[in-house]
Amino acid sequence: MNLSIVILNYNVRYFLELCLKSVQAAVTDIEAEIIVVDNDSEDDSCKMVKELFPEVKLIENSENFGFSKGNNIGIAQAEGEYICILNPDTVVAEDTFLKLLKFADSKSDLGIVGCKLINGVGEFLPESKRNVPYVKVAFKKMLGNSELYYANHIDENGIGKVKILVGAFMLMKKDVFLDVGGFDEDYFMYGEDIDLSYSVYKAGYTNYYFGETTVLHYKGESTLRDKHYVRRFYGAMQIFYQKHFKKNVLCDFTVWSAVKMAYLINRAPVKKIKQVNTYAFMSTQMNESLKAVLPKEVVLKNCLESIQDTTEIIFDGNSWKYKDIISAIEKKKNCKSVTYKILPKDSSFIIGSDNAICRGEIISLS
Repeated sequence: MNLSIVILNYNVRYFLELCLKSVQAAVTDIEAEIIVVDNDSEDDSCKMVKELFPEVKLIENSENFGFSKGNNIGIAQAEGEYICILNPDTVVAEDTFLKLLKFADSKSDLGIVGCKLINGVGEFLPESKRNVPYVKVAFKKMLGNSELYYANHIDENGIGKVKILVGAFMLMKKDVFLDVGGFDEDYFMYGEDIDLSYSVYKAGYTNYYFGETTVLHYKGESTLRDKHYVRRFYGAMQIFYQKHFKKNVLCDFTVWSAVKMAYLINRAPVKKIKQVNTYAFMSTQMNESLKAVLPKEVVLKNCLESIQDTTEIIFDGNSWKYKDIISAIEKKKNCKSVTYKILPKDSSFIIGSDNAICRGEIISLS
């Protein structure tokens, strides 16, 4: 077995379905297995996996064990030489794994390799490549200055050595993962990817950012103006410093002071009101169900030319490759009033996310 893709799911049934369909299309020429670990979801995620993806290995946890333990459970059952830790709210291109495995095989010192991530409107997610969050760096980050936090020395489309990668997409050899003890289960949410990346780096391996393939990650990283995120980030950093830098009183005071200041100076994020005047269905033939459920005119398109402002583009997964969908969204990232959804292949819903504040939008066509 060459590759095991491990997807940890919690209450995102529709995003998971889209993710699995894109992963299936990406492993047709690879000896691979797909493992879904469900952290006791309250929706019908497990039922959906059993009915639509019977070949997927499904692990049903009896409670929500969090990111670290949930992934460790899945990876323990992985049979591949390589493992890929993948978020359920992602869409991969058909050649994503082929490109990354070829790159990984060429590096004798490989630790973890990550790729370029964009959000649901095509914007690059800078957490794709990061530096070690030393106290000074984390302090500035929590106050809104992320210049040192992100690895800006590497172009978003480039390839280079990097210390910290993001847990939404991590590819590595299973032996490397086990060598450093896997994810530290002291972390429940946030910080696990920082800890794993740094542990792999300290063990003598080299982590790489590979910007020549792009993955769509709907949620993205919470804005610093989200006070709950600031608090969770602080807690994760406390664990990280205690483990790796023998945190002292001054360190603790510095980080805590940053959190307090962030609470005082940052306002809650403002959710933008989306305006849609037209829906453009990118397909070879009209889907009548769309016309029945959407409140505005739906026009059939087969290319992205002459798309007007305040248009929502709906990509038909039955006629568009995932790679082309990702590329199209990325190319139109400067069209701020254009939004996007995907109709997954053989599905009866459209799905998308316009920002990192909300959990996305799903519209049923049935």
